[in-house]
Amino acid sequence: MNRQNTLKPKASLSLDLDNKWSYMKTHGDRGWDAFPSYLPIVVPRTLKLLREFDFTITWFIVGQDAALPQHRDVLRSIADAGHEIGNHSFHHEPWLHLYSREQIADELARAEVAIEDATGVCPTGFRGPGFSVSTNVLEVLIERGYQFDASTFPTYLGPLARAYYFMTAKLTPEEKKRRSKLFGTIADGTRPLKPYRWATDAGTLLEIPVTTMPLTKVPIHLSYLLYLARFSRFAARRYFRTALWMCEQSGTEPSILLHPLDFLGGDDDGDLSFFPAMDRPATWKLDLVREFFAMLTARFDMLPMGQYADLLAERKLPTRRPNFATEATLASVSS
Repeated sequence: MNRQNTLKPKASLSLDLDNKWSYMKTHGDRGWDAFPSYLPIVVPRTLKLLREFDFTITWFIVGQDAALPQHRDVLRSIADAGHEIGNHSFHHEPWLHLYSREQIADELARAEVAIEDATGVCPTGFRGPGFSVSTNVLEVLIERGYQFDASTFPTYLGPLARAYYFMTAKLTPEEKKRRSKLFGTIADGTRPLKPYRWATDAGTLLEIPVTTMPLTKVPIHLSYLLYLARFSRFAARRYFRTALWMCEQSGTEPSILLHPLDFLGGDDDGDLSFFPAMDRPATWKLDLVREFFAMLTARFDMLPMGQYADLLAERKLPTRRPNFATEATLASVSS
C-alpha cells in the first residue's frame, strides 16, 4: 500500500505490459505469431524495483498474453503483489480505431475474460495499444462499465515518432496504411493534459491523459527519458526535473507511463535493437529508473490509476465531445 502525504500533490503511475511479440508484430518482424515472451524476466524485476519505492501501480495487460497458460503464474504475481490490473486490448493492434463497433466489443470482452482468468481481477481501466482511440472505443467502454480510459497522449511529436518507426520497420504498403495514425497526429497536441470527461451519446467516461510537459507537450515518459540519457544523463535528469516542476506550477497531476523495455537491456534481449535505448545494459537502465522514481516520490504521492480515478470522481471536471476526424477543432464543454 502506498504511503501518502496529503500535503503533496497526487500523481498516477502505470505500465503498459507490451510483450516481445507485440513489438515484433507492430514492427513487421517475422515470428511474432509464435508469441515470444520476456514476461518471466521483466515482471519479477519490475515488481522488485516497485517494492523498493513502495509503489503500487496499474498494469495494463494484453489479453493474448493472459490467454496463454505459460503466463498465468507471472501475471497472477502482479495482482498478488497488490497492483491494479487494466485492459490493454486482446490482440494489441495499434489500429484499434479502425475496428468496427462489434469488433471493439469482442476485443474488450475477450481480453476481460482472459485477464480475469489469469489474474483474478476483471479490469475497469483501459489504454488502447499505441494510444489508439475512437468514439466507438469510448462508447463501448462506457457500455461495458469501465471506470476510466487512459488512451490519449497529448503531444505534437507523434508524426516524428511514426516517421522514425517507418524507417526502421519492415512493412508492406497495406501494413503502413493500417499504421498510418500510429503514435497520433499533430492535432493530438491540442488535447488537454489534465483529466476530463468524454461526453458521448452512450454517456460519460473519465479520461486520464498520459502526461507530457506542460506548454511544450513534449514526452516525459520513462522510455523517452532513457533515450535522452543515451546522450547525456545530466540532461535527462534536468529535463525530468523541469517537467515535474512545470507540472507543479501548472497544477497538473502527472500520469507517468512505463514500458517493459524500461526495465530490460540489450543484454536481456538482442532482438529489439530497433527500440530506442535497447543498446544499453539493464543495469544502466535500472539505475536511471531508480533516479527518476526518487524524483517522483520527492514531489508527489504516487497512486495507481484506479485510486486516482476514485479521487477524480469527487471533483468537478470539464467535459469534451469526441470528434476524432476533426480533433484540432474540438472545444471543451463546460461541465
